[in-house]
Amino acid sequence: MKRQPQKSQGYWIYGQHAVMAALENPARKKLQLLVSDMRDIADVRLGAQLKPIIADRARLEKALPPGAVHQGIALSVLPLEQPSLHDFIDSTAGKKHALAVLLDQVLDPHNVGAIMRSALAFGADAVIGTHRHSAPESAVLAKSSSGAIESLPLIEAGNLVQAMDLLKKHGFWAVGLDGSAALTLRETTLPEKIMVVMGAEGSGLRRLTAERCDYMARIDICPKVESLNVSNACAITLYEISGRR
Repeated sequence: MKRQPQKSQGYWIYGQHAVMAALENPARKKLQLLVSDMRDIADVRLGAQLKPIIADRARLEKALPPGAVHQGIALSVLPLEQPSLHDFIDSTAGKKHALAVLLDQVLDPHNVGAIMRSALAFGADAVIGTHRHSAPESAVLAKSSSGAIESLPLIEAGNLVQAMDLLKKHGFWAVGLDGSAALTLRETTLPEKIMVVMGAEGSGLRRLTAERCDYMARIDICPKVESLNVSNACAITLYEISGRR
């Protein structure tokens, strides 16, 4: 299978949920583990090459970004090797239902991490962004995903419109979220293989991306609220789709 090349630069994952998920992921390459209390990892089976290091708060905070909520645990890792878009298509070829979340220039790693958490919770098969103008795997993204990045592919495509066209050729239909759409998501009839396309914070979907969507839908919210944060909108959308299945 073709896989995206692994980036060589490592980073620190921190916080209980994110670190424990990474420790339990055999595909994650782990470099160094810092813990303030060995009891926090007592139930985790570590590889022979990974020896935990007892670290006080000062050492943890020196290794991590300012203000990181580490909960006494941090893990140095290499970025995950992610499947390619073709790998993803192959993996869903025999499925009756398939669901992907496509992100159109969503740059905030907090939002991408939260979207990954919702995507995993509601049965999505992958989150797909682009090589450029997208939030790459990082400490903030991993923390915000609360470990979801260890279980759900975060795929990079060269061009989002071309990725949409390729997915369409393999049975996917594109549903774009837009606050000005005529129909609400609940009023929209959805097919069995779906790509939910979410736009950037503030600007929404780009014109070419919107034009490639087969359906445009909005979330029915109180008129006193102009719009929702992209991660909240994605969670509501995935919940609605999950409920229909």
